[in-house]
Amino acid sequence: MCPYRYYTVMRTSKDPKQIRYQMVLSVARVGIKQTARDLHASRTTVRKWWQRWIEEGYRGLEERSRRPRHSPLAVPEHERQQIVSLRTKKYKRLGADQIRIKEKLTRSARTMRKIWREEGVSSRKRRRKYKTKQNLREMKRQWGLFQQIVEDTKDLWDIPEYYFLMKLLGLPTIQYTARDVTTGLLFMGFAQERSLTNSVLFAEYVNQELQKLGVDLSLTTRQTDNGSEYVGSVTAKDKSAYTKTIEKVIGQRHETIPPGAHTYQADVETVHNLVEKEFYELENFTGRDDFIRKATTYQIAFNLLRPNSYKEGKTPWQLAKEKKPDLPIDVAMIPPVFIEDLMDQNPSLTIQQGHDVPSTP
Repeated sequence: MCPYRYYTVMRTSKDPKQIRYQMVLSVARVGIKQTARDLHASRTTVRKWWQRWIEEGYRGLEERSRRPRHSPLAVPEHERQQIVSLRTKKYKRLGADQIRIKEKLTRSARTMRKIWREEGVSSRKRRRKYKTKQNLREMKRQWGLFQQIVEDTKDLWDIPEYYFLMKLLGLPTIQYTARDVTTGLLFMGFAQERSLTNSVLFAEYVNQELQKLGVDLSLTTRQTDNGSEYVGSVTAKDKSAYTKTIEKVIGQRHETIPPGAHTYQADVETVHNLVEKEFYELENFTGRDDFIRKATTYQIAFNLLRPNSYKEGKTPWQLAKEKKPDLPIDVAMIPPVFIEDLMDQNPSLTIQQGHDVPSTP
Protein backbone atom coordinates (compact mmCIF):
# COMPACT_ATOMS: atom_id res chain seq x y z
CA MET A 1 0.00 0.00 0.00
CA CYS A 2 1.26 3.44 -0.89
CA PRO A 3 1.93 5.57 2.22
CA TYR A 4 1.05 8.78 0.30
CA ARG A 5 -2.20 9.90 -1.19
CA TYR A 6 -2.43 9.65 -4.99
CA TYR A 7 -2.99 13.43 -5.50
CA THR A 8 0.03 14.31 -3.36
CA VAL A 9 2.22 12.03 -5.41
CA MET A 10 0.88 13.44 -8.70
CA ARG A 11 1.56 17.05 -7.71
CA THR A 12 5.22 16.32 -7.00
CA SER A 13 5.87 13.85 -9.77
CA LYS A 14 8.05 14.71 -12.77
CA ASP A 15 6.55 11.88 -14.84
CA PRO A 16 2.80 11.52 -14.10
CA LYS A 17 2.33 9.10 -17.01
CA GLN A 18 4.57 6.52 -15.32
CA ILE A 19 2.51 6.64 -12.11
CA ARG A 20 -0.72 6.19 -14.11
CA TYR A 21 0.91 3.29 -15.91
CA GLN A 22 1.62 1.61 -12.58
CA MET A 23 -2.04 2.29 -11.66
CA VAL A 24 -3.46 0.48 -14.71
CA LEU A 25 -1.07 -2.43 -14.19
CA SER A 26 -2.42 -2.72 -10.64
CA VAL A 27 -6.00 -2.63 -11.96
CA ALA A 28 -5.15 -5.52 -14.28
CA ARG A 29 -3.90 -7.54 -11.32
CA VAL A 30 -6.23 -6.70 -8.40
CA GLY A 31 -9.10 -4.63 -9.88
CA ILE A 32 -10.31 -1.04 -9.56
CA LYS A 33 -11.50 -1.13 -5.93
CA GLN A 34 -8.32 -2.56 -4.49
CA THR A 35 -6.14 -0.24 -6.58
CA ALA A 36 -8.11 2.79 -5.35
CA ARG A 37 -7.54 1.64 -1.72
CA ASP A 38 -3.83 1.03 -2.28
CA LEU A 39 -3.21 4.47 -3.89
CA HIS A 40 -5.61 6.41 -1.67
CA ALA A 41 -7.45 7.57 -4.78
CA SER A 42 -11.11 7.62 -5.74
CA ARG A 43 -12.55 4.77 -7.78
CA THR A 44 -13.74 7.35 -10.35
CA THR A 45 -10.17 8.47 -10.97
CA VAL A 46 -8.87 4.91 -11.28
CA ARG A 47 -11.75 3.95 -13.59
CA LYS A 48 -11.06 7.02 -15.83
CA TRP A 49 -7.44 6.12 -16.44
CA TRP A 50 -8.26 2.44 -16.87
CA GLN A 51 -10.78 3.30 -19.61
CA ARG A 52 -8.29 5.58 -21.39
CA TRP A 53 -5.69 2.80 -21.20
CA ILE A 54 -8.12 0.39 -22.78
CA GLU A 55 -9.05 2.85 -25.56
CA GLU A 56 -5.73 4.54 -26.40
CA GLY A 57 -2.97 2.61 -24.71
CA TYR A 58 0.03 4.38 -23.18
CA ARG A 59 -0.75 7.64 -25.08
CA GLY A 60 -4.11 7.80 -23.29
CA LEU A 61 -2.33 8.34 -19.95
CA GLU A 62 -1.33 11.89 -20.94
CA GLU A 63 -3.12 14.81 -19.36
CA ARG A 64 -5.70 16.35 -21.69
CA SER A 65 -6.14 20.07 -22.11
CA ARG A 66 -9.06 21.50 -20.20
CA ARG A 67 -9.28 24.50 -22.47
CA PRO A 68 -12.86 25.16 -23.59
CA ARG A 69 -13.58 23.95 -27.09
CA HIS A 70 -15.66 27.01 -27.83
CA SER A 71 -15.11 30.61 -26.72
CA PRO A 72 -17.90 33.13 -27.39
CA LEU A 73 -15.37 35.99 -27.32
CA ALA A 74 -12.88 34.38 -29.74
CA VAL A 75 -12.04 36.35 -32.89
CA PRO A 76 -13.82 34.78 -35.89
CA GLU A 77 -11.57 33.10 -38.43
CA HIS A 78 -12.41 35.52 -41.28
CA GLU A 79 -11.51 38.47 -39.05
CA ARG A 80 -8.23 36.83 -38.02
CA GLN A 81 -7.31 36.38 -41.67
CA GLN A 82 -8.16 40.01 -42.38
CA ILE A 83 -5.87 41.19 -39.56
CA VAL A 84 -3.07 38.92 -40.78
CA SER A 85 -3.51 40.12 -44.36
CA LEU A 86 -3.34 43.77 -43.35
CA ARG A 87 0.06 43.17 -41.79
CA THR A 88 1.57 40.86 -44.42
CA LYS A 89 0.32 42.55 -47.58
CA LYS A 90 -0.81 46.14 -47.02
CA TYR A 91 0.94 47.59 -43.98
CA LYS A 92 4.19 45.66 -43.78
CA ARG A 93 6.05 48.24 -41.69
CA LEU A 94 3.32 49.74 -39.52
CA GLY A 95 2.53 48.72 -35.97
CA ALA A 96 -0.77 47.46 -34.57
CA ASP A 97 -1.83 50.87 -33.21
CA GLN A 98 -1.35 52.62 -36.55
CA ILE A 99 -3.10 49.85 -38.53
CA ARG A 100 -6.02 49.84 -36.09
CA ILE A 101 -6.51 53.60 -36.54
CA LYS A 102 -6.13 53.57 -40.32
CA GLU A 103 -8.52 50.68 -40.85
CA LYS A 104 -10.92 51.68 -38.01
CA LEU A 105 -10.78 48.20 -36.47
CA THR A 106 -12.69 47.35 -33.29
CA ARG A 107 -10.11 44.84 -32.02
CA SER A 108 -7.48 46.13 -29.64
CA ALA A 109 -3.87 46.49 -30.69
CA ARG A 110 -2.97 43.85 -28.09
CA THR A 111 -5.36 41.34 -29.69
CA MET A 112 -3.92 42.10 -33.13
CA ARG A 113 -0.38 41.49 -31.92
CA LYS A 114 -1.49 38.20 -30.32
CA ILE A 115 -3.06 37.03 -33.59
CA TRP A 116 0.09 37.91 -35.54
CA ARG A 117 2.20 36.00 -33.01
CA GLU A 118 -0.06 32.93 -33.19
CA GLU A 119 -0.08 32.98 -36.99
CA GLY A 120 3.69 33.30 -37.21
CA VAL A 121 3.71 36.76 -38.76
CA SER A 122 7.20 38.23 -38.47
CA SER A 123 7.69 41.15 -36.14
CA ARG A 124 8.22 44.66 -37.50
CA LYS A 125 11.93 45.12 -38.09
CA ARG A 126 14.01 47.91 -39.55
CA ARG A 127 14.67 47.18 -43.19
CA ARG A 128 18.31 46.44 -43.84
CA LYS A 129 20.06 48.99 -46.03
CA TYR A 130 21.38 46.49 -48.53
CA LYS A 131 17.86 45.14 -49.09
CA THR A 132 16.52 48.66 -49.61
CA LYS A 133 19.22 49.35 -52.18
CA GLN A 134 18.49 46.09 -53.97
CA ASN A 135 14.80 46.95 -54.16
CA LEU A 136 15.54 50.44 -55.51
CA ARG A 137 17.92 49.07 -58.12
CA GLU A 138 15.29 46.61 -59.28
CA MET A 139 12.73 49.42 -59.60
CA LYS A 140 15.13 51.61 -61.58
CA ARG A 141 16.00 48.69 -63.84
CA GLN A 142 12.35 48.51 -64.92
CA TRP A 143 12.18 52.19 -65.96
CA GLY A 144 12.22 53.26 -69.59
CA LEU A 145 15.17 54.87 -71.37
CA PHE A 146 15.44 58.54 -70.32
CA GLN A 147 12.36 58.19 -68.12
CA GLN A 148 14.33 60.01 -65.42
CA ILE A 149 17.50 62.06 -65.73
CA VAL A 150 19.21 63.29 -62.58
CA GLU A 151 21.32 66.45 -62.72
CA ASP A 152 23.73 68.03 -60.28
CA THR A 153 26.91 70.06 -60.06
CA LYS A 154 30.32 69.15 -58.63
CA ASP A 155 32.96 71.46 -57.16
CA LEU A 156 36.36 70.75 -58.69
CA TRP A 157 38.49 73.13 -56.66
CA ASP A 158 38.58 70.73 -53.67
CA ILE A 159 40.46 67.98 -55.58
CA PRO A 160 44.17 68.34 -54.58
CA GLU A 161 45.54 66.63 -57.72
CA TYR A 162 43.54 68.97 -59.95
CA TYR A 163 43.62 72.23 -57.99
CA PHE A 164 47.02 73.62 -59.09
CA LEU A 165 46.46 72.82 -62.76
CA MET A 166 43.05 74.46 -62.50
CA LYS A 167 44.57 77.68 -61.12
CA LEU A 168 47.56 77.65 -63.47
CA LEU A 169 45.72 76.88 -66.74
CA GLY A 170 42.32 78.42 -66.06
CA LEU A 171 40.55 75.05 -66.14
CA PRO A 172 36.88 74.69 -65.12
CA THR A 173 35.95 74.90 -61.44
CA ILE A 174 32.45 73.37 -61.74
CA GLN A 175 31.22 70.20 -63.43
CA TYR A 176 27.61 69.98 -64.57
CA THR A 177 26.40 66.38 -64.78
CA ALA A 178 23.29 64.74 -66.24
CA ARG A 179 22.77 60.98 -65.99
CA ASP A 180 20.03 58.64 -67.16
CA VAL A 181 18.97 56.63 -64.12
CA THR A 182 18.06 53.29 -65.67
CA THR A 183 21.12 52.90 -67.95
CA GLY A 184 23.71 55.19 -66.36
CA LEU A 185 24.43 57.13 -69.59
CA LEU A 186 26.56 60.14 -68.63
CA PHE A 187 26.62 63.70 -70.04
CA MET A 188 29.00 66.37 -68.73
CA GLY A 189 29.51 70.12 -69.04
CA PHE A 190 32.11 72.41 -67.46
CA ALA A 191 31.99 76.00 -66.27
CA GLN A 192 33.84 78.59 -64.24
CA GLU A 193 30.89 79.25 -61.93
CA ARG A 194 27.74 77.66 -60.63
CA SER A 195 24.79 79.74 -61.86
CA LEU A 196 21.25 79.53 -63.16
CA THR A 197 22.51 80.74 -66.53
CA ASN A 198 24.90 77.81 -66.93
CA SER A 199 22.27 75.32 -65.75
CA VAL A 200 19.86 76.58 -68.38
CA LEU A 201 22.48 76.43 -71.14
CA PHE A 202 23.56 72.89 -70.19
CA ALA A 203 19.95 71.65 -70.02
CA GLU A 204 19.22 73.20 -73.41
CA TYR A 205 22.37 71.61 -74.86
CA VAL A 206 21.50 68.11 -73.63
CA ASN A 207 17.89 68.47 -74.85
CA GLN A 208 18.91 69.60 -78.33
CA GLU A 209 21.59 66.93 -78.79
CA LEU A 210 19.26 64.11 -77.73
CA GLN A 211 16.37 65.35 -79.85
CA LYS A 212 18.60 65.68 -82.90
CA LEU A 213 19.32 61.96 -82.54
CA GLY A 214 15.61 61.10 -82.38
CA VAL A 215 15.31 60.57 -78.63
CA ASP A 216 11.77 61.09 -77.29
CA LEU A 217 11.87 63.25 -74.14
CA SER A 218 8.12 63.73 -73.78
CA LEU A 219 7.97 61.36 -70.78
CA THR A 220 11.22 62.48 -69.17
CA THR A 221 11.52 63.78 -65.62
CA ARG A 222 14.57 65.94 -64.92
CA GLN A 223 15.41 65.70 -61.22
CA THR A 224 17.64 68.20 -59.41
CA ASP A 225 18.29 69.38 -55.89
CA ASN A 226 17.04 72.72 -54.58
CA GLY A 227 20.17 74.71 -55.38
CA SER A 228 19.76 78.25 -56.68
CA GLU A 229 21.33 77.16 -59.97
CA TYR A 230 18.15 75.18 -60.63
CA VAL A 231 15.31 76.86 -58.73
CA GLY A 232 16.54 80.46 -58.75
CA SER A 233 15.45 82.51 -55.78
CA VAL A 234 13.79 80.50 -53.00
CA THR A 235 11.24 83.31 -52.60
CA ALA A 236 10.35 83.48 -56.30
CA LYS A 237 6.67 82.87 -57.06
CA ASP A 238 7.22 82.05 -60.74
CA LYS A 239 9.00 79.06 -62.24
CA SER A 240 12.76 79.39 -62.64
CA ALA A 241 14.39 79.82 -66.04
CA TYR A 242 15.72 76.26 -65.73
CA THR A 243 12.24 74.82 -65.18
CA LYS A 244 10.88 76.80 -68.15
CA THR A 245 13.72 75.49 -70.32
CA ILE A 246 12.91 71.89 -69.37
CA GLU A 247 9.22 72.43 -70.08
CA LYS A 248 9.95 73.73 -73.57
CA VAL A 249 9.99 70.05 -74.52
CA ILE A 250 6.35 69.03 -74.48
CA GLY A 251 5.73 66.48 -71.74
CA GLN A 252 9.12 66.88 -70.07
CA ARG A 253 8.96 68.11 -66.48
CA HIS A 254 11.30 69.30 -63.74
CA GLU A 255 11.16 67.88 -60.21
CA THR A 256 13.22 68.82 -57.17
CA ILE A 257 14.09 66.47 -54.31
CA PRO A 258 12.78 67.05 -50.77
CA PRO A 259 15.03 69.43 -48.82
CA GLY A 260 17.98 67.56 -47.32
CA ALA A 261 17.15 64.27 -49.07
CA HIS A 262 20.51 63.95 -50.81
CA THR A 263 20.17 60.19 -51.24
CA TYR A 264 17.62 60.95 -53.97
CA GLN A 265 20.59 62.10 -56.04
CA ALA A 266 22.57 58.91 -55.43
CA ASP A 267 22.97 58.06 -59.12
CA VAL A 268 24.68 61.32 -59.98
CA GLU A 269 26.63 61.51 -56.69
CA THR A 270 28.01 58.04 -57.40
CA VAL A 271 29.31 59.08 -60.80
CA HIS A 272 30.85 62.24 -59.28
CA ASN A 273 32.89 60.00 -56.99
CA LEU A 274 33.92 57.79 -59.90
CA VAL A 275 34.94 60.72 -62.09
CA GLU A 276 37.07 62.16 -59.31
CA LYS A 277 38.94 58.87 -58.76
CA GLU A 278 39.22 57.79 -62.37
CA PHE A 279 39.74 61.13 -64.14
CA TYR A 280 40.70 64.18 -62.07
CA GLU A 281 43.10 62.35 -59.73
CA LEU A 282 44.89 60.53 -62.59
CA GLU A 283 45.04 62.86 -65.58
CA ASN A 284 47.44 65.72 -66.31
CA PHE A 285 46.39 68.60 -68.55
CA THR A 286 48.33 71.05 -70.69
CA GLY A 287 45.47 73.47 -71.32
CA ARG A 288 41.73 73.85 -71.87
CA ASP A 289 41.78 72.09 -75.25
CA ASP A 290 43.66 69.15 -73.77
CA PHE A 291 41.22 69.08 -70.85
CA ILE A 292 38.09 68.89 -73.04
CA ARG A 293 39.67 66.21 -75.29
CA LYS A 294 40.46 63.99 -72.31
CA ALA A 295 37.07 64.65 -70.73
CA THR A 296 35.40 63.61 -74.00
CA THR A 297 37.48 60.42 -74.14
CA TYR A 298 36.59 59.58 -70.54
CA GLN A 299 32.86 60.16 -71.03
CA ILE A 300 32.74 58.04 -74.19
CA ALA A 301 34.69 55.26 -72.48
CA PHE A 302 32.35 55.48 -69.48
CA ASN A 303 29.28 55.12 -71.70
CA LEU A 304 30.58 52.50 -74.13
CA LEU A 305 33.24 50.46 -72.38
CA ARG A 306 33.02 50.68 -68.60
CA PRO A 307 30.83 47.92 -67.06
CA ASN A 308 28.84 48.84 -63.97
CA SER A 309 28.74 46.16 -61.27
CA TYR A 310 25.51 47.65 -59.85
CA LYS A 311 23.79 47.41 -63.23
CA GLU A 312 24.19 43.71 -64.07
CA GLY A 313 27.87 44.18 -64.98
CA LYS A 314 26.90 45.86 -68.25
CA THR A 315 27.93 49.17 -69.81
CA PRO A 316 25.44 52.05 -70.08
CA TRP A 317 25.38 51.56 -73.86
CA GLN A 318 24.51 47.85 -73.55
CA LEU A 319 21.63 48.66 -71.22
CA ALA A 320 20.43 51.46 -73.52
CA LYS A 321 20.42 49.11 -76.53
CA GLU A 322 18.35 46.60 -74.57
CA LYS A 323 15.80 49.31 -73.86
CA LYS A 324 15.79 50.66 -77.43
CA PRO A 325 17.52 48.44 -80.03
CA ASP A 326 17.38 51.07 -82.81
CA LEU A 327 19.06 53.75 -80.67
CA PRO A 328 21.99 55.37 -82.55
CA ILE A 329 25.38 55.01 -80.89
CA ASP A 330 25.85 58.78 -81.19
CA VAL A 331 23.62 59.14 -78.11
CA ALA A 332 26.45 57.69 -76.01
CA MET A 333 29.00 59.95 -77.72
CA ILE A 334 27.51 63.41 -77.15
CA PRO A 335 30.66 65.38 -76.23
CA PRO A 336 31.16 67.40 -73.03
CA VAL A 337 31.23 71.20 -73.49
CA PHE A 338 32.48 74.39 -71.90
CA ILE A 339 29.10 75.80 -71.00
CA GLU A 340 30.07 79.47 -71.13
CA ASP A 341 31.11 78.97 -74.78
CA LEU A 342 27.69 77.68 -75.83
CA MET A 343 26.20 81.09 -76.51
CA ASP A 344 28.96 82.00 -78.95
CA GLN A 345 29.14 78.55 -80.55
CA ASN A 346 25.41 78.18 -81.08
CA PRO A 347 23.26 81.34 -81.29
CA SER A 348 20.10 79.19 -81.11
CA LEU A 349 20.81 78.54 -77.42
CA THR A 350 19.13 81.73 -76.22
CA ILE A 351 17.19 82.30 -73.04
CA GLN A 352 14.97 85.09 -71.90
CA GLN A 353 16.54 87.84 -69.89
CA GLY A 354 15.94 87.76 -66.15
CA HIS A 355 17.65 87.62 -62.78
CA ASP A 356 21.05 85.91 -63.22
CA VAL A 357 20.05 84.95 -66.78
CA PRO A 358 21.38 87.48 -69.30
CA SER A 359 20.17 87.40 -72.87
CA THR A 360 22.47 86.46 -75.75
CA PRO A 361 24.52 89.47 -76.91
